[in-house]
Amino acid sequence: MSVSKVITVSTKTARTKKGETNCCKKGFMKILYFDTETTGISPYRNEITQFAAIVEINGVVMEEVNWRCQPTKWDAIDPKALETTGVSLEQLRTFQPASEMFGQIKRLLSKYIPPFTKAQDKFYPAGHNVQFDLEFLNAFFKQHGSFEDKKWGITSYQNWRSLDSRVFGNFLGVSGNLPVLDMKLSTLCAHYGIEIDAHDALSDTRAMRQLIQKMMKTIGVSDVQ
Repeated sequence: MSVSKVITVSTKTARTKKGETNCCKKGFMKILYFDTETTGISPYRNEITQFAAIVEINGVVMEEVNWRCQPTKWDAIDPKALETTGVSLEQLRTFQPASEMFGQIKRLLSKYIPPFTKAQDKFYPAGHNVQFDLEFLNAFFKQHGSFEDKKWGITSYQNWRSLDSRVFGNFLGVSGNLPVLDMKLSTLCAHYGIEIDAHDALSDTRAMRQLIQKMMKTIGVSDVQ
Protein backbone atom coordinates (compact mmCIF):
# COMPACT_ATOMS: atom_id res chain seq x y z
CA MET A 1 0.00 0.00 0.00
CA SER A 2 1.32 3.42 -0.91
CA VAL A 3 2.50 5.48 2.02
CA SER A 4 1.88 8.82 0.37
CA LYS A 5 0.47 10.18 -2.82
CA VAL A 6 0.31 13.65 -4.28
CA ILE A 7 -1.54 14.45 -7.49
CA THR A 8 -1.05 17.89 -8.99
CA VAL A 9 -4.16 18.55 -11.04
CA SER A 10 -3.67 22.16 -12.04
CA THR A 11 -1.21 24.93 -11.34
CA LYS A 12 -2.89 27.93 -12.95
CA THR A 13 -1.09 30.48 -10.79
CA ALA A 14 1.73 32.86 -11.49
CA ARG A 15 4.75 33.31 -9.23
CA THR A 16 5.44 36.44 -7.29
CA LYS A 17 8.91 37.90 -6.79
CA LYS A 18 9.22 36.10 -3.46
CA GLY A 19 8.32 32.77 -5.01
CA GLU A 20 4.83 32.52 -3.56
CA THR A 21 1.90 31.62 -5.74
CA ASN A 22 -0.61 34.36 -6.52
CA CYS A 23 -3.28 32.32 -4.77
CA CYS A 24 -1.67 33.38 -1.49
CA LYS A 25 -2.93 36.89 -2.16
CA LYS A 26 -6.24 38.19 -0.87
CA GLY A 27 -9.41 37.89 -2.92
CA PHE A 28 -9.12 34.18 -3.73
CA MET A 29 -11.81 31.72 -2.65
CA LYS A 30 -9.82 28.92 -1.02
CA ILE A 31 -11.57 25.67 -0.15
CA LEU A 32 -9.95 22.68 1.51
CA TYR A 33 -12.08 19.60 0.93
CA PHE A 34 -10.68 16.94 3.23
CA ASP A 35 -11.32 13.76 5.15
CA THR A 36 -9.47 11.74 7.75
CA GLU A 37 -9.42 8.12 8.85
CA THR A 38 -8.68 7.60 12.52
CA THR A 39 -8.06 4.96 15.19
CA GLY A 40 -11.30 5.82 16.98
CA ILE A 41 -13.83 8.56 17.59
CA SER A 42 -12.10 10.64 20.29
CA PRO A 43 -9.64 13.32 19.12
CA TYR A 44 -8.16 13.33 22.62
CA ARG A 45 -7.47 9.60 22.79
CA ASN A 46 -7.32 8.48 19.16
CA GLU A 47 -5.29 9.67 16.17
CA ILE A 48 -5.32 10.27 12.42
CA THR A 49 -3.94 7.50 10.20
CA GLN A 50 -4.99 8.89 6.82
CA PHE A 51 -5.41 12.43 5.52
CA ALA A 52 -6.75 13.18 2.04
CA ALA A 53 -7.50 16.61 0.64
CA ILE A 54 -8.44 18.53 -2.47
CA VAL A 55 -7.26 22.13 -2.66
CA GLU A 56 -9.58 24.32 -4.73
CA ILE A 57 -8.85 27.97 -5.50
CA ASN A 58 -11.57 30.02 -7.21
CA GLY A 59 -13.16 26.86 -8.59
CA VAL A 60 -9.89 25.40 -9.91
CA VAL A 61 -8.56 22.19 -8.37
CA MET A 62 -4.91 22.87 -7.61
CA GLU A 63 -3.92 19.48 -6.22
CA GLU A 64 -5.00 16.33 -4.43
CA VAL A 65 -3.07 14.62 -1.66
CA ASN A 66 -3.48 11.27 0.03
CA TRP A 67 -1.17 10.49 2.95
CA ARG A 68 -1.11 7.76 5.59
CA CYS A 69 0.79 7.47 8.85
CA GLN A 70 1.29 5.28 11.85
CA PRO A 71 -0.39 6.19 15.13
CA THR A 72 1.76 6.87 18.18
CA LYS A 73 -0.77 5.49 20.68
CA TRP A 74 -0.98 1.87 19.64
CA ASP A 75 -2.81 0.84 22.79
CA ALA A 76 -5.60 3.33 22.03
CA ILE A 77 -6.58 1.79 18.68
CA ASP A 78 -10.24 0.84 18.54
CA PRO A 79 -10.61 -2.48 16.66
CA LYS A 80 -13.93 -1.22 15.26
CA ALA A 81 -12.09 1.65 13.55
CA LEU A 82 -9.74 -0.77 11.81
CA GLU A 83 -12.69 -2.90 10.77
CA THR A 84 -14.43 0.15 9.32
CA THR A 85 -11.45 1.28 7.26
CA GLY A 86 -10.26 -2.22 6.35
CA VAL A 87 -6.70 -1.48 7.47
CA SER A 88 -4.88 -4.05 9.58
CA LEU A 89 -2.29 -3.48 12.31
CA GLU A 90 0.30 -4.96 9.99
CA GLN A 91 -0.55 -2.39 7.31
CA LEU A 92 -0.46 0.45 9.84
CA ARG A 93 3.12 -0.49 10.72
CA THR A 94 4.18 0.02 7.09
CA PHE A 95 3.03 3.66 7.03
CA GLN A 96 5.29 6.65 7.59
CA PRO A 97 5.71 8.17 11.07
CA ALA A 98 3.04 10.65 12.14
CA SER A 99 5.61 13.44 12.42
CA GLU A 100 6.44 13.08 8.71
CA MET A 101 2.79 13.30 7.68
CA PHE A 102 2.38 16.35 9.89
CA GLY A 103 5.19 18.02 7.94
CA GLN A 104 3.50 17.16 4.65
CA ILE A 105 0.18 18.62 5.79
CA LYS A 106 1.74 21.80 7.14
CA ARG A 107 3.72 22.37 3.93
CA LEU A 108 0.55 21.88 1.90
CA LEU A 109 -1.46 24.40 3.92
CA SER A 110 1.41 26.90 4.10
CA LYS A 111 1.71 26.79 0.33
CA TYR A 112 -1.68 28.49 0.00
CA ILE A 113 -2.14 30.36 3.29
CA PRO A 114 0.49 33.02 4.13
CA PRO A 115 1.60 33.43 7.75
CA PHE A 116 -0.49 35.64 10.05
CA THR A 117 -3.21 36.10 7.44
CA LYS A 118 -6.69 37.26 8.41
CA ALA A 119 -9.65 34.91 8.64
CA GLN A 120 -11.19 35.94 5.32
CA ASP A 121 -8.09 34.74 3.46
CA LYS A 122 -7.93 31.30 5.09
CA PHE A 123 -9.32 28.00 3.82
CA TYR A 124 -13.01 27.28 3.97
CA PRO A 125 -12.93 23.77 5.49
CA ALA A 126 -15.24 21.42 3.61
CA GLY A 127 -16.28 17.91 4.52
CA HIS A 128 -19.01 15.57 5.68
CA ASN A 129 -19.54 16.15 9.40
CA VAL A 130 -16.41 18.23 8.99
CA GLN A 131 -16.22 19.28 12.65
CA PHE A 132 -15.16 15.71 13.49
CA ASP A 133 -12.23 15.93 11.08
CA LEU A 134 -11.31 19.46 12.17
CA GLU A 135 -11.08 18.37 15.80
CA PHE A 136 -8.78 15.49 14.88
CA LEU A 137 -6.64 17.69 12.64
CA ASN A 138 -6.41 20.32 15.36
CA ALA A 139 -5.28 17.70 17.88
CA PHE A 140 -2.77 16.38 15.32
CA PHE A 141 -1.22 19.86 14.95
CA LYS A 142 -1.01 20.34 18.69
CA GLN A 143 0.58 16.92 19.18
CA HIS A 144 3.24 17.12 16.46
CA GLY A 145 3.72 20.81 15.70
CA SER A 146 5.86 23.69 16.86
CA PHE A 147 5.11 26.01 19.78
CA GLU A 148 2.89 28.12 17.51
CA ASP A 149 1.10 25.02 16.21
CA LYS A 150 0.47 23.81 19.74
CA LYS A 151 -0.91 27.23 20.62
CA TRP A 152 -3.15 27.82 17.61
CA GLY A 153 -3.65 24.37 16.08
CA ILE A 154 -5.33 24.30 12.69
CA THR A 155 -6.89 27.76 13.17
CA SER A 156 -3.85 29.37 11.54
CA TYR A 157 -5.05 27.96 8.22
CA GLN A 158 -8.85 27.74 8.32
CA ASN A 159 -11.77 30.03 8.93
CA TRP A 160 -14.95 28.92 10.70
CA ARG A 161 -17.30 29.13 7.72
CA SER A 162 -17.31 25.43 7.02
CA LEU A 163 -19.04 23.79 4.07
CA ASP A 164 -20.61 20.61 5.44
CA SER A 165 -22.54 18.19 3.24
CA ARG A 166 -24.26 16.75 6.30
CA VAL A 167 -25.53 20.19 7.31
CA PHE A 168 -26.65 20.88 3.73
CA GLY A 169 -28.38 17.49 3.78
CA ASN A 170 -30.27 18.35 6.96
CA PHE A 171 -31.44 21.62 5.40
CA LEU A 172 -32.55 19.94 2.17
CA GLY A 173 -34.28 17.17 4.11
CA VAL A 174 -36.26 19.56 6.27
CA SER A 175 -37.26 21.56 3.19
CA GLY A 176 -38.54 18.40 1.47
CA ASN A 177 -35.84 18.30 -1.22
CA LEU A 178 -33.90 15.25 -0.05
CA PRO A 179 -35.99 12.09 0.47
CA VAL A 180 -33.41 9.82 2.14
CA LEU A 181 -33.52 7.69 5.28
CA ASP A 182 -30.28 8.97 6.83
CA MET A 183 -27.48 11.48 6.29
CA LYS A 184 -24.60 9.04 5.83
CA LEU A 185 -22.17 10.06 3.10
CA SER A 186 -22.77 6.80 1.24
CA THR A 187 -26.56 7.32 1.36
CA LEU A 188 -26.35 10.86 0.05
CA CYS A 189 -23.92 9.88 -2.69
CA ALA A 190 -26.24 7.08 -3.80
CA HIS A 191 -29.11 9.55 -4.00
CA TYR A 192 -27.10 11.91 -6.21
CA GLY A 193 -25.54 9.14 -8.32
CA ILE A 194 -21.99 9.69 -7.06
CA GLU A 195 -19.56 6.78 -6.90
CA ILE A 196 -17.74 6.25 -3.61
CA ASP A 197 -15.51 3.71 -1.89
CA ALA A 198 -16.74 4.45 1.61
CA HIS A 199 -14.27 4.92 4.47
CA ASP A 200 -11.28 5.62 2.28
CA ALA A 201 -10.30 9.22 2.88
CA LEU A 202 -9.43 10.10 -0.73
CA SER A 203 -12.53 8.47 -2.18
CA ASP A 204 -14.68 10.13 0.48
CA THR A 205 -13.12 13.52 -0.28
CA ARG A 206 -13.66 13.27 -4.03
CA ALA A 207 -17.25 12.13 -3.55
CA MET A 208 -17.97 14.74 -0.89
CA ARG A 209 -16.73 17.55 -3.14
CA GLN A 210 -19.13 16.44 -5.89
CA LEU A 211 -21.90 16.09 -3.31
CA ILE A 212 -21.44 19.59 -1.92
CA GLN A 213 -21.48 21.07 -5.43
CA LYS A 214 -24.71 19.22 -6.31
CA MET A 215 -26.33 20.21 -3.02
CA MET A 216 -25.44 23.86 -3.49
CA LYS A 217 -27.06 23.79 -6.93
CA THR A 218 -30.18 22.29 -5.35
CA ILE A 219 -30.18 25.03 -2.73
CA GLY A 220 -29.77 27.62 -5.48
CA VAL A 221 -26.07 28.42 -5.27
CA SER A 222 -24.41 27.58 -8.58
CA ASP A 223 -20.95 28.97 -7.81
CA VAL A 224 -19.03 29.31 -4.55
CA GLN A 225 -16.43 31.72 -5.94
